[in-house]
Amino acid sequence: MRLAIAFLSCILVFAADKVDPKAVLTGDAAFADYHNVQPGVFRKITADKLPKPYATQGVANAPKVVPRPADAWPKAPQGFKVELYASGLNYPREIRRAPNGDLFVAENRAGEIKIFRGITKDAKPEQTSTFATGLRSPFGIAFYPPGPNPQWVYIGNTNSVVRLPYKNGDLKATGPAEIIIPELPTGGHSTRDVAFSPDGKKMFVAVGSRSNVDDPDTHSGEKLRANILEYTPEGKFVKVYGGGIRNPVGIAINPITGELWCSVNERDMLGDNLVPDYITHVEDGGFYGWPWYYMGSNQDPRLEGTHPELKGHVLVPDVLLQPHNASLEMVFYDGKQFPKEYQGDIFAAEHGSWNKAVRAGYEVVRVPLTNGHATGEYEDFLTGFVTSDGEVWGRPVGVAVATDGSLMVTDDGSKSIWRVTHSK
Repeated sequence: MRLAIAFLSCILVFAADKVDPKAVLTGDAAFADYHNVQPGVFRKITADKLPKPYATQGVANAPKVVPRPADAWPKAPQGFKVELYASGLNYPREIRRAPNGDLFVAENRAGEIKIFRGITKDAKPEQTSTFATGLRSPFGIAFYPPGPNPQWVYIGNTNSVVRLPYKNGDLKATGPAEIIIPELPTGGHSTRDVAFSPDGKKMFVAVGSRSNVDDPDTHSGEKLRANILEYTPEGKFVKVYGGGIRNPVGIAINPITGELWCSVNERDMLGDNLVPDYITHVEDGGFYGWPWYYMGSNQDPRLEGTHPELKGHVLVPDVLLQPHNASLEMVFYDGKQFPKEYQGDIFAAEHGSWNKAVRAGYEVVRVPLTNGHATGEYEDFLTGFVTSDGEVWGRPVGVAVATDGSLMVTDDGSKSIWRVTHSK
């Protein structure tokens, strides 16, 4: 359904050693918490198998992050190895690979962009540098124009989009930040990711909602929020590209299809297993339901009776994830180090729940794609960030593919960057 119409006005806990990693878990068995998440397990959650609202009570169960225990380490599927690439960072968030292979990392609380260059024999950076300072809660990082020779680095601050001059190999910005979009709405969800269409003519900016389920018809603070917005690279507003997306934290272009994809935090307080977070391609003018509907024609009971004309016209996302996983940055795997079946697949960081009785998330998932398209399944790929007694020590945020094909994962819980490699 086009946006013009859209804007008309049971927790099952299994012992980990009993999960068959060769099977695709469906129905009730697909729902998970930290007890039964393990690398290599595939799950498929579908919109027709969701529980009713309030099947369980909505709860507040935010984690208190603890120091990483001496025996704790992220776990990957058989054949993969996890190493600590960098530590002692200041709240590392999004990570993006520059065309020359440098890794740019947004240190959100420091207001800085750091560069990590190269990988030593002991899996450490060969060189680090501070590219830019004085930013306001930076998250999104994008290189422009697309291709091997960018001239700018665009940064998504929480309240603006700026760009800094850049050429391959620069370790520090060679000029001041130029404001491209001066006023983005603030408050509530704070991340602002940025991506460009393959031809460089469209700039996409993700802006999450200010609230959980405030009706935009009656809450002016939701204006132009819960959307992916389209601008020109010079910062001229074009339109709402995709709407009704509560918090599209991570956005990326599918290199096979050229489509825009996003990774989304859905709404809270409808129960442990509602509403699923998701990863999906975004249709131009598509509407994904927030706040009135979710996963198609399921109406949020807190807004019952509003916008009945939308029923039957809300798009169902491609891949439903665990509810309350807090899905953040996503990346398409374009390396050659992992086995062939991984090439072109999506990896996404799941920051972890606050609104679930037993913790879920705190992992990196893999979404298999066939010719750039998803079947609805996903795999628990990198786990182990929660101790056996439910203490959280790590929270994945960003994912990037290094030039050698390893997967780099930022973790703002342990303030680290992890490196995942495959043993051939």
